[in-house]
Amino acid sequence: MSNSSKPKRLSVKAEQRAETRELILDEAERLFAVHGFLGVTLKDVARQAGVHHTLMNYYFEDKQKLLDEVFARRAVVTSSRRMDAMAAYEAEAGDAVTVEGALRAFLDVDLDLYAAGGEGWHSFGSLVALVANTPVWGSGLMTEHFDPVVRRLIGLLRKALPDATEEDIYWGYHFVSGALLLSLARTGRIDRLSDGLCVSDDFASIKARMATFMAAGIIEICKG
Repeated sequence: MSNSSKPKRLSVKAEQRAETRELILDEAERLFAVHGFLGVTLKDVARQAGVHHTLMNYYFEDKQKLLDEVFARRAVVTSSRRMDAMAAYEAEAGDAVTVEGALRAFLDVDLDLYAAGGEGWHSFGSLVALVANTPVWGSGLMTEHFDPVVRRLIGLLRKALPDATEEDIYWGYHFVSGALLLSLARTGRIDRLSDGLCVSDDFASIKARMATFMAAGIIEICKG
């Protein structure tokens, strides 16, 4: 009987370790999203997670490794969803790829995640916006996790605009990226400016407008 019970005890311990690890990642994600990498210590994360700070190095080698894992666990989800969406769109559109269609494949599934994913995805969105605008400690994460997705979009935009210059297509993406990151940051500025008519975390309203708006701008700058 003792032999049969050992795997069960090990399984329970493994589950507890996994739960503790996820709790630490959740709390680290929230803290990094608010205070940035330099404004958070491992002790801060341990305190919020309700674990002893000496356990932090058991789960994570250092703070950089913690940030890397926080970023990676959701980045792989959004990246794979967008890659799948763009592949499906290209297969359906064939030679009739449009700028707006490409942008919708790139943007809409991502915005759906932030709309339905709860506070964890809201925190991750804020963290992505912060990381993307922090070249000192953030640029490597964006390069590692999102460059393949961006290059897939660039390929679709080239197909939709075969006569456009590379320069104009990349600037077009740059402006799309800026609008997306500002939306993910949920700063509340649009709420105040519009006296509540528009709300920062109304991702459904953002989704309904962003691709159409950005497509018109990209087409316009690519005319020359």
